[in-house]
Amino acid sequence: MHRPRPVQPHTVLLPTEVPPGVDWVTLPNGIRTLAYTHPRPTLAAEPEPVRTESIPRWAKTTALLAPTLGGGIAAAGFGISYAAPGLIAMTEALWAAIALIAAGTLAPLLLRTTRGAGRGTAPVQHVTQNITASGMFGRATGTLNNH
Repeated sequence: MHRPRPVQPHTVLLPTEVPPGVDWVTLPNGIRTLAYTHPRPTLAAEPEPVRTESIPRWAKTTALLAPTLGGGIAAAGFGISYAAPGLIAMTEALWAAIALIAAGTLAPLLLRTTRGAGRGTAPVQHVTQNITASGMFGRATGTLNNH
């Protein structure tokens, strides 16, 4: 059968010898023993409220908005750096469109002034050109025929 364990001799402590933080506790199985415990909260008098100088509302608002503004400026900088090639291409396309518009409005004016008002239309001249070249960077030769 099962033998009971022998009882170990215990050191006897006087209540004055118990270190701080140690107290009698009852374990779940009903045995009372000494154990370290958490200090019990004592009701202390309410501390006096600490008076701090209040921060102006505008300073709080500015302090909260500063990181947002800085982040927005940084994001705009990144956006512009990524968009720069596209913006350059768009400006070149706009200049080309302006040149086409200018050529489209100037060409009829120039043709009207070069043609005489009472002379009628000038005969149409046909030009045939034959060009041959060998290779990508070869020298090109050609002939020009007026008809």
